[in-house]
Amino acid sequence: MSDTISLKLKVWRQKNSEKKGRFELYEVPDVSPDASFLEMLDQLNETLVSNGEEPIAFDHDCREGICGSCGFAINGQAHGPERGTTVCQLHMRKFKDGETLALEPWRARAFPVIKDLMVDRSPFDRIQEAGGYCSVNAGNAPDANAQLISKEVAEEAFSAAACIGCGACVASCKNASASLFVSAKMGQFSLLPQGQPEHAKRTVRMYEQMEDEGFGACSNTLECEAACPKEISVNWIQRMNRSYLKAKLTSQNL
Repeated sequence: MSDTISLKLKVWRQKNSEKKGRFELYEVPDVSPDASFLEMLDQLNETLVSNGEEPIAFDHDCREGICGSCGFAINGQAHGPERGTTVCQLHMRKFKDGETLALEPWRARAFPVIKDLMVDRSPFDRIQEAGGYCSVNAGNAPDANAQLISKEVAEEAFSAAACIGCGACVASCKNASASLFVSAKMGQFSLLPQGQPEHAKRTVRMYEQMEDEGFGACSNTLECEAACPKEISVNWIQRMNRSYLKAKLTSQNL
């Protein structure tokens, strides 16, 4: 029995957002089942470079499921078939010998293709810049135990802060909504005392920046939660919508 597997990859190749893209077929023999998906792509790229061909462009950084850089669709599924896993954490033992896999970038108007499997996710940065900060002058940093926060609240805030901004929620939503990402980024501040004084202002600014970036409305199909590698709950979207409505109705000079 062979200790390796061989795969066929249908990879989306596109020079930039202005050019038309297409799928190209590649064969990748002798892949270790213990290799990660990105290591398999590294192996393919080494072969392409050796043959004088253009390597496949894809985002990556930490390769530990922390930074959110990696991300593309595998057979139509954001980050691939394993739930709660980023592409860089996905191992080749999840696939069968001889299987054909289709790789394509996130599909969303707000995420234009940079090249091949890479997309421009700078709209996420602008949404956070719009209100994802605390501008209150609180003086020097207090001791960690000076302001008590219950274990339940701290854990709930951390569950939202676990969002890595990979964009899988946008790619999996039929409306290309960023609601899960935005609500998680709002939520990580809103529950903590430091984030509450500016909560209304932050909510309105981030919500409206999301709309300005061209993301669609929440489709309510829960695909974002299913695709999220950190399994962020859609309950955050409900909180965001309530907070936005309350802020618009009750706050002045936002």
